[in-house]
Amino acid sequence: MGADTCIPVESKVAAVTEPEHPHLRPTAELAERVLLPGDPERAMRLAHALLSEPRMFNHTRGLWGYTGRGADGEPVTIQSTGMGGPSAAIVLTELVAMGVRRAVRVGTCGALSPALSLGELIVADHAVCADGTSKALGGGGRAAADTALTAQLRAQAPDAPAGTVVSVDLFYEDGPPGAGHEGLAVEMEAATLFALGRLEGVPVGCLLTVTDTFDEHGRRTRIADHDLLAAAERMGAAAVAALS
Repeated sequence: MGADTCIPVESKVAAVTEPEHPHLRPTAELAERVLLPGDPERAMRLAHALLSEPRMFNHTRGLWGYTGRGADGEPVTIQSTGMGGPSAAIVLTELVAMGVRRAVRVGTCGALSPALSLGELIVADHAVCADGTSKALGGGGRAAADTALTAQLRAQAPDAPAGTVVSVDLFYEDGPPGAGHEGLAVEMEAATLFALGRLEGVPVGCLLTVTDTFDEHGRRTRIADHDLLAAAERMGAAAVAALS
């Protein structure tokens, strides 16, 4: 081939473009309502327990997500957020950009109130911003869950105590759990999700399962795996019903 017929180099190289949502790459329909567990395995288990014909929505970065139909026949997506505020903020931001309009965190927590027991459900109506991400999002001292969605969660889980939880960055803390703040329980994502929901204009609620209790010295007792699965399924069913 002569020099005058050479193909320009730029025409041989395919253009490389960044995906619109680099952390979530949908492989199925996204529902307008979503459950947000932290743990990818729990997302899978909840999808099989609560949804008909679940299809994998995302597997990028190990953040498993699934879409199927809830008990009311309407679509529901269950998308894991990973651990901590930074990961949860990325996931919810991209979900909102894709079309999510209501979200409920279905997560785990450690009991700060001595009245709570392993496997018990909690409705979080506020979260103390003892983490960095919610503060960066303008959460201030406390971030609030959506009032109407919280009322629906309370209606679907009438025996669950409702109140303030403490959102922190560290799972293993030096000193008292919850960084010395008062609340029903300590966890890692609620404040971020509440603050981001307020900024995005998307209602966000939170239902939690107690998986850890602490003695007076801060020593942790962890829930058994089979008890956690049973509690998580109760939690997920209540959350889906609240979103109906």
